[in-house]
Amino acid sequence: MQDILSLLQCLLPQINATTMPQLNQIIVAMLAMSGRVTMLGISRWASIGGSYRTMLRFFDTKIPWATLFFPFFRKHLWRKNEVYLLAGDEVVVSKSGKQNYGLDRFFSSLANQSIYGLFFFVLSLVSVERRQSFPIGIKQVIKSDAETTSTSLIKEVKVKDKRVRERPKGSKNKNKKEVILTSELLLIKKMITSLFELVANFIPLTYLVLSSHFINNNALQMARKVNLHIVPNCFSIIHQYIFLMNILTPINALVVNTVIV
Repeated sequence: MQDILSLLQCLLPQINATTMPQLNQIIVAMLAMSGRVTMLGISRWASIGGSYRTMLRFFDTKIPWATLFFPFFRKHLWRKNEVYLLAGDEVVVSKSGKQNYGLDRFFSSLANQSIYGLFFFVLSLVSVERRQSFPIGIKQVIKSDAETTSTSLIKEVKVKDKRVRERPKGSKNKNKKEVILTSELLLIKKMITSLFELVANFIPLTYLVLSSHFINNNALQMARKVNLHIVPNCFSIIHQYIFLMNILTPINALVVNTVIV
């Protein structure tokens, strides 16, 4: 317990001395408990001073989590000679009930289907040398009314036009740098901008790692506006490419030998 308190001393400028022991009780309980993490479960695994009312008071306290991640990372996890990448990904947490803020149906890649839960977008600093990810910012994503109504509507099947599509006469080339960012991209841009204000050139960041969902021109222009370059996180595509190359290489060698003979 004393070791955990010593690690949390760097957070004292941001949180008061009353919240610090409560946070210590929660960390000790979460490290010891198993199964789903709830406030009632944390209070059962916590020691003296970690009652259920204490959990309610802690989670009702407004804590600037966005400004707490980076001081802890800078004090205990940062290495001077390492290279860091900025990575962003979507996280869906299953959640039951009807009164939770932002509860809706979201697609979960782990469950391979849409589930009821909460949707978050997380920014992390990835150490290239250690191959470890350190969360540095998290934001809950709320579906707008337009998105909710659009998902409930049944899509009409359109008859495909058999005509060959051609470029309309009189159309002019458009500037691909002038795009309208979606609400999702605006949220990511806002998170990256606030992170840069917090980091203040402490860590030089050049590359932004995103999933294949964001590999499009709009996401590229968003990244360029914050002076970053997008790196696609397409491990499945890379694995498919390696698999095909392992199959095609013997076939190509067989064809060459046949032609030579």
